[in-house]
Amino acid sequence: MIFLASDHAGFELKQQLIKHLQDSGEAVEDCGPNKNDPEDDYPDFVYPCAVKVGQNPGSMGIVIGGSGQGEAIVANKAKGVRAAVYYGGHEDIVTLSRRHNNTNVLSLGARFISPEQAERAVDLWIETGFDGGRHSRRIDKIDMIEQH
Repeated sequence: MIFLASDHAGFELKQQLIKHLQDSGEAVEDCGPNKNDPEDDYPDFVYPCAVKVGQNPGSMGIVIGGSGQGEAIVANKAKGVRAAVYYGGHEDIVTLSRRHNNTNVLSLGARFISPEQAERAVDLWIETGFDGGRHSRRIDKIDMIEQH
């Protein structure tokens, strides 16, 4: 399952990514918002989305805002979530976030990437697996920090 959430700045891109993912055969759940409201606040949608990811091992989340920075900060407050930001540039950022950090939430900056770039980043992120090995030890340490 892939959970998605946004704010007003990411609303249109979220709608496009939901269609893209469904067309690719992915199961998705839209965590909101359900309408484009310029007065909305991203924590109201991003945090519940991230909680669902953290409570459902093996699931993934995509959160979208203007830059993606605030959304990643909020997502990383949910237990069991490791969120990374992508707002353009080298695509290795996306694949390394999965290979080395085993991210389960991808935060996108809608004001900095095209819909096509976002689709490509999402596809790469979903397709990329975790390398394990020495990276597992590091993820275990992150999990221990989260317990305090």
